[in-house]
Order: sequence, then C-alpha cells, then structure tokens
Amino acid sequence: MTAAGRAIKRAVDVAGAAAVLGLGLPVFAAIAILVKRDSPGPVLFRQERAGRGMKPFRMCKFRTMRADTDPFGVSPAGAEDPRLTPLGRRLRETSLDELPQFWNVLVGDMSLVGPRPLYMSQAREFTESQRRRLEVRPGVTGLAQVQGRGELPHEEKLQIDVQYVDRAGLGLDLKILWRTFVSLFVRKDIYQKW
Repeated sequence: MTAAGRAIKRAVDVAGAAAVLGLGLPVFAAIAILVKRDSPGPVLFRQERAGRGMKPFRMCKFRTMRADTDPFGVSPAGAEDPRLTPLGRRLRETSLDELPQFWNVLVGDMSLVGPRPLYMSQAREFTESQRRRLEVRPGVTGLAQVQGRGELPHEEKLQIDVQYVDRAGLGLDLKILWRTFVSLFVRKDIYQKW
C-alpha cells in the first residue's frame, strides 16, 4: 500500500471509530451495566496483543467470561463452555463484545480492517511467511473473518491474513466492511477451530 493509501486508510479508521464510539454510546453504556449485573468482575477485558511490527498493545473487549478464568487459556470451543457467562455467550455470538476495540482503532493500535490481533506468544511462533501479517495494523474485522471466521482452522486463517497484506487497499477494505456488516445478520460458527 502506498503512503497515500495508508493515510486514507488511517483517516477512514479515525472517522469510522469516532462515529461508532459517538453514536454507540447508549449501547456501550447498556452493555456495561448488563455485564456488571451478569457476573462479578470488571466490565472490560484488557489483554496484551501483538500489533503492527510486533509492538504490544492492550486490546479491549467487553468481558464475556468469568473473572476467575485464565486470560491466556484456550478460546471457548462452543457456547456450552462453562467459562462463558450467560450474557457473554450472547455478546460473542453477536460480536458486541468487540465494540470497545473501536477505541483501539481511534488511538492507532488497530485498524477497522486487518488481521485479528493474536497473543504475543502466538506471534513469536509465526513462520517467516506468517510474520508478514504484522506488517499492517491488526483489525476489528479482516479477510479471514469474512471468509469463515470460526469455521476455518487457525493455520488457514493465518494464510488468509498474509493474502490480505499482499492485496491491502481501500477497495478491499470496503468490501470486507460490507461483508462484515451483512454477516452480523447471519448466524455462523464463531468459535475457534485450533
């Protein structure tokens, strides 16, 4: 992507994140109250993830699991996982748990579109090819998410992430954003296949 393309992408990120955070404030407040009522613990889940160039940052999500859960444990494999709170299941299935990441976009840790941010420990184990996914900011949504999300094996998602880096551009980002919006109304398997 050219310097001009990166500047336009960042401008779209800032405008999009500011719009979601501003217009979505009542939704954020309602979810925060529900999370607090649903189970003991903090409203937000913050965790260090690998950003562009392997730079660590703290990604934010609404908490969907019990507060005593190992934050670096294996992701839930299904809705019946006992670590998930009742509300947490619904938040994950609707992707509403991801809303706080728009703050990460606004401050420049993430982009609206890019490879999903993984643990630092996972990033350290990337092959030379897989490390190319760290050439761009991680995204709230990405090419792998619109091509299958939880239905895809982890290794295949990493390959698709590298394909995104090779093809990155405003046109592709807009297509991914549109497909992400449409997918919110179609129920899919969101749980990880490792």
